[in-house]
Amino acid sequence: MDEPSLPRRIRRPGDAIRFAASVAGVAGVLLLVNIAQGTTQGLQTDIREGTERAPHVLLGLATLVSSFGVLAVPVAFAVERLLRREGLRVAVGLLAAVIAFALTVLLDGWEIPAAPGGVLDSLIWGGSRTAPLHTDITPVIAFVTAVGTAGRPRWQAAIWTMIGLAALTGLTAQYASVSALAATYFLGRAIGYGTLYAVGAPNPRPPGAAVLAALGRLGLRPVRARRLPDRDDVRRYGVAVEDGRRLGDPPHPDAEWRLEVTVLDRDQQTAGMLYRVWRLVRLRDRSTRRAVRSLRRSLEQESLMAYALHAAGARTPQLLGTCEVGTEAALLAYEHVPGRTLDALDDAELTDEFLTDLWRQFGLMQEARLAHRRLEQGSVLRDDSGAAWIVDLRAGETAANDLLLRLDLAQLLTTLALRVGAERSVGTAAAVLGARALAGAVPLLQPVALNRGTRASLRHDRELLTRIREHILRLEPETEAAPVRLERFRPSTIVSIVALTIAAYIVFPQLSDVDVGGLVANAHWWWVLVGIAGAAASYLAAAWMLMGFVPERLPLVRTVLVQLAASFVKLVAPAAVTGVALNTRYLQRAGVRPGPAVASVSASQLIGLAMHVLLLVLFGFVTGSTGTATENLAPSRMIVIVLLAVAVAAGAAAMVPPIRRLAADRLRSMFSGVLPRLADVLQSPRKLITGFGGTLLLTASFVLCLDASIRAFGGELAWTSVVVVFLTANALGSAAPTPGGLGAVEGALSVGLTISGLPAETATSAVLLFRLLTFWLPVLPGWGAFAYLQRKEII
Repeated sequence: MDEPSLPRRIRRPGDAIRFAASVAGVAGVLLLVNIAQGTTQGLQTDIREGTERAPHVLLGLATLVSSFGVLAVPVAFAVERLLRREGLRVAVGLLAAVIAFALTVLLDGWEIPAAPGGVLDSLIWGGSRTAPLHTDITPVIAFVTAVGTAGRPRWQAAIWTMIGLAALTGLTAQYASVSALAATYFLGRAIGYGTLYAVGAPNPRPPGAAVLAALGRLGLRPVRARRLPDRDDVRRYGVAVEDGRRLGDPPHPDAEWRLEVTVLDRDQQTAGMLYRVWRLVRLRDRSTRRAVRSLRRSLEQESLMAYALHAAGARTPQLLGTCEVGTEAALLAYEHVPGRTLDALDDAELTDEFLTDLWRQFGLMQEARLAHRRLEQGSVLRDDSGAAWIVDLRAGETAANDLLLRLDLAQLLTTLALRVGAERSVGTAAAVLGARALAGAVPLLQPVALNRGTRASLRHDRELLTRIREHILRLEPETEAAPVRLERFRPSTIVSIVALTIAAYIVFPQLSDVDVGGLVANAHWWWVLVGIAGAAASYLAAAWMLMGFVPERLPLVRTVLVQLAASFVKLVAPAAVTGVALNTRYLQRAGVRPGPAVASVSASQLIGLAMHVLLLVLFGFVTGSTGTATENLAPSRMIVIVLLAVAVAAGAAAMVPPIRRLAADRLRSMFSGVLPRLADVLQSPRKLITGFGGTLLLTASFVLCLDASIRAFGGELAWTSVVVVFLTANALGSAAPTPGGLGAVEGALSVGLTISGLPAETATSAVLLFRLLTFWLPVLPGWGAFAYLQRKEII
């Protein structure tokens, strides 16, 4: 066996995952006792009343046994491990126990003076003698976790029985609470797993000699072997066997016959689990794969795929047998195929004949409804004769649905295009599969549908997928090119949920201090009517703003309905996106060509942005020079600080190449063709007045609505201050990735109005009324307008 020595200790991905889960458990306990203090205290009361009815003799016996056994049993277990020459394992457990003890003492000493109420009261509820964490149990849990009791059920039962009795004693004696014990358990587990991952666990992987011995049990006669380069952390061996494939078979004419053996290690089955969970939850591909795979499941999945692919007639190494290697690994013995994978080939070796042969093998897979799921460069082999082979079958699926087969097609098209270009990849595929078959991959040619390694490679050629689509559309012009929605949710959805949670956490405490009933009873309802008029005028202003930058004639009523429909779409998309997308769609339906339509909407957005910045600077300067209660927003400090902060943030972002390219691409796509469109508008004074007038009226309408909302609750601010607060909040809301700027707008308006001198109760009520009039109330009529416009095919 030609193999480098295996490491004595390894960092298992499973330990890292368990550490993260334990930390999440601690955070969950703290969150639970913060939002459900009554429930946790009620549970504690029920336990106390229940234990008072228990026989005192039994409780006393449990107390006596636990006070002695909670330390004696782990010590006995450590001695037993030392006698079995596992001193290093015991040393790691001892290190975890020391860390747990020190951290528990530190947290107990810091938490009591730092957090005298709230979470602490719930954790230590039951008496002033209690502590949030328990120094007698936490080190024991950390020690047991780090040493490990797997495969030793008697010791495991004894140790956890002692820990359970110690917890019960704490509950009956009222120096421990359920929440404190839960936090203690998760903290001990987190320290144990964290120490184990940092130091490393003993390597349970069987060496190459054990692999050769397992091959002998399959009837093969290995004479020598060597370790091959790993493939994604999967061990591989090249093995030479005696003549004769199996014992009792007639001799093979060659003196040696080579195998390629793949070893599946149990500890590697959790590698990449978090990423698989993320993809499984996020993507809607209707696959049957599991995020958490056992060793047996992985072995059966790859074996079934190998047999099915061989039965379909596709060229793949023959699977000769499978076998477990002890309890920590399993092997798959394949026929060895001399050759190199796609990533190791020179460009001259990627001939059209080889690509055509590869597509033939792929076609056989598709006909048998076999999905490979990893058709990257390491999964394609070219043998010494130039033939294509399909390898690395561990992620494959049989009886695949249409979506999985199309995903495979999109993946292989992209993989080959990265090496030979989009034209050759599409051309050779079309010659074998036909243009109609390739058309099914067009909607799936999007980064989210591809494997992680392929997405990383696409960062160096961002237009590759576009070129692949264009070549397919030339062959099949009637192809539906709209992308298939593969994501159950986008990352921006998570940002929206987090932002809404933060906004609720900020706003609700403010509402608890506000006498809403009194404010509503004393509200001036005529100002509410003024606010409604201002909110309604904003839709007319938005319509004029769009009509002014479109040389073509647009009906006023229909354009106003489109702006009203945008108020409904804002519920599911950021504020900066909805208007652009809906207006562009409207112009295209109105007969404006796609290029001019995008340019017209971009022109209105560009002028709106310029006016917004000019008004903010102008009114910020005026506000800062008035000497009113709004001095805190004066340009002398606040405006300058904000501008400098924005400039520094923009400069720092521009230094990051991916962010710089993303911003440049967005601006280029948004404002390409804007200047010619503006030149057309400048030739018509009527259009110019309509566009600029609509832009100014839009800001004035919202300012009027905000000012009326303030006055409705008896507040009053200088109108220049109201303008500055609105412009600042609107800019933050447009930049926020949440629907309609939720969270960002409310927070910015509340802070701005409060800084400007408005009482917090009045500011909170005014902001809620303003958002009710401008965001929530228009949703229902916006839905009606959206449905009507869709039915009339206007959008």
